[in-house]
Amino acid sequence: MNGARMGTLASLRGSIARIEAPSDAAMPNRVALGHTIADAMLRGGLAPAALHEVFAAGHQGGAATGFIAGLAGRLSARKPLLWVRQDFSEVETGALSMSGLKELGLDPRRVVMVRAADVESALRTSADALACDALGAVVLELWGEARQLDLVASRKLTLAAQASGVTALVLRIAATAIPSTAETRWIVRAAHSPPGNAASVWGAPRFDAELLRNRHGPCGRWIMEWNCDECQFSEPSTYPQPVAAAPAHRPHQTQARAGHRLAS
Repeated sequence: MNGARMGTLASLRGSIARIEAPSDAAMPNRVALGHTIADAMLRGGLAPAALHEVFAAGHQGGAATGFIAGLAGRLSARKPLLWVRQDFSEVETGALSMSGLKELGLDPRRVVMVRAADVESALRTSADALACDALGAVVLELWGEARQLDLVASRKLTLAAQASGVTALVLRIAATAIPSTAETRWIVRAAHSPPGNAASVWGAPRFDAELLRNRHGPCGRWIMEWNCDECQFSEPSTYPQPVAAAPAHRPHQTQARAGHRLAS
């Protein structure tokens, strides 16, 4: 290879690297989640009209369902939301509660539930639904390993989402992540409540959300709190706990015990 061709190849490689390199600038048409750090990593928020995946272990299915419901609420933009569930998901976790979705801030009147007999039916229904631009988002919920949801199937979902402008959200419970065309991939767990008694810390749902794949930036892991009234995520609230004043006759011992309790 002569010098001119090598120089041209190096120039092309440099151009590709600059295009693919993450930038601090926010990307257009992003939907902010509300969590400052996560939105910064995502360069403004989640991309609509794309495919996003959420994974969870079997015992964390409830947390992942709440998390993806929050994403769907942010991305559906007051349009109807179609939720496609594999029948086996209902066997394992029970039916979705419309009152529970309402507590999260989603209007149950905008949620259309579809039960699919198997993975093939769920994939076909989701792909057809993504072609309807009257929808805001389509949630595809599958339980366990599903070999049918391979790279080819995920590409079909991505292309359908891009063509219609409808966002595809895939919820995978008790499954292992495999290569896909997803814009982002998350693994979600329930986050611990702040210390204190139940009456004092009862509040917003908290998620331990780990961003495993981000096509346009770095990844990370955060505690994300869902604000049901504002329908957005945020940094965890702080719940200061009262500390008793030290009696005058034994200040040092009381302070030491208070410090031990706070550190434990």
